[in-house]
Amino acid sequence: MNFQTSEITQQVAQTAADFAAQHIKPHVMDWDERQEFPVPVFKEMGKLGLMGVLVPEEYGGAGLTYIEYVTIISEISKVCGAVGLSLAAHNSLCTGHILTFGNEEQKRKYLPKLACGEFIGAWGLTEANTGSDAGNMKCTAVKDGNDWIINGTKCWITHGKSSDVAVVIARTGEPRTKDNATAFIVDRNTPGFSGGKKENKLGMRASETAEMIFDNCRVPDTNRLGKVGEGFKQSLKVLDGGRISIAALSLGIAKGAYEAALKYSKERHQFDKPIASFQGISFKLADMATDIMAAELLTMQAADKKNKGLPMTKEAAMAKYYASEVAVKVSTEAVQIFGGYGYTKDFPVEKFYRDSKLCTIGEGTSEIQKIVIAREVLKD
Repeated sequence: MNFQTSEITQQVAQTAADFAAQHIKPHVMDWDERQEFPVPVFKEMGKLGLMGVLVPEEYGGAGLTYIEYVTIISEISKVCGAVGLSLAAHNSLCTGHILTFGNEEQKRKYLPKLACGEFIGAWGLTEANTGSDAGNMKCTAVKDGNDWIINGTKCWITHGKSSDVAVVIARTGEPRTKDNATAFIVDRNTPGFSGGKKENKLGMRASETAEMIFDNCRVPDTNRLGKVGEGFKQSLKVLDGGRISIAALSLGIAKGAYEAALKYSKERHQFDKPIASFQGISFKLADMATDIMAAELLTMQAADKKNKGLPMTKEAAMAKYYASEVAVKVSTEAVQIFGGYGYTKDFPVEKFYRDSKLCTIGEGTSEIQKIVIAREVLKD
C-alpha cells in the first residue's frame, strides 16, 4: 500500500466534506426525527459524481477508485451515517451489481441514470426468514416464455419504496440446492412490483428501509443479470465490495463521534480544568484514536486489494467486522465523555451512538464476518 494520500483523494475528500457541511449538517436531526429520506440531496450528490463514484466515465460515472470511494463514504458519514448508508447502498450494491455483472446493453441503459442520480437504486437479497440462509429464500422467479414471473417479498431493503430500479435475487431452483438463485433488474414501474412496510428504526432513520413486494411481477429475460443460477455467487462478490462500504461508513461514524468528543473534552471544564486533562478522559480518547486508525488501515488495505483486482474476501470481512465494532465502541465512549449531555438530542453523539449499531448487523453481522474470516484463514 502507498500511504501517501493522492491529490485527487484529497480533492474528493474536501468536496464531500464541503457538501456535507452545506447540504446535510443543517438538516440531520430534522430528517432523523421525521424519518425523511432526503431524495433531493441525493440528486444533488449525483451532480457531483457521488452517486457513480466507481462507474467508468464512459457510462457517465466519476471513474474513481475504491480509495476515493471509501474517503467519500467516510466524509459523508462523519456528518450523517444515514445519508452515508444510503449513498453506499446505491453505489456498491445496485449500481455495483450492474457494473460488475451486467452486459453492455444493461450497463448503457441503467448506469448513466444511476451515476447521475436520476435513478436511485435498491438491492434485494434479504427476506424475513432467510437473512443469512439465502439458499432457502422464498421469493421465486419462474420462466414463462421470454419473461420471468417473480413472486415473493424482500425485507430490510435500503430504498425499498423510493428506488427507481432494483437488482433482485430470486430463487430459480429448489431450496438449498446449488446454483438455485438468479439476479434480475426490475424497474419501479413494472406491474406487480411495489413497496411495502417501511421500518421504524433505532438509528439510520433518514435512510429508508422497507419491504419490496412482487406479485406476479413479469420481468423480461433481457433484464436477467448473468446466467441462470449465478445469482448467489454474484451476490457474494457484490457483498465483498459492500463490506468495504460498511467499513467506510463505520469509520466515518467513529470519526464523527470521536471529533465531537475531543472538541467537547477541551471545552468542558470541571474543577477549573478542561476534562481532557483528566486521565480518565484522555485515556478514552487515546483508545478511540488508536482504534480508528487501526480500522482505517484495515479498510484501506481491503480497498487497495479491490482496486488491484486481488482476492480480498478475508480483508473486506476483517475491515467490516473491526470497523463496525469500533464505531459502536467509539460512539459509546463519546456519549460517556459528554455525560448527561451525550444522552440528549442537543448534541451529535447520541445519533452517532444510535446509527453505529446497524454497522454490526447490515451486509452480514459481526458473527457472519467471523465465519467468513475463519473460513479464509483455515484455507491456508
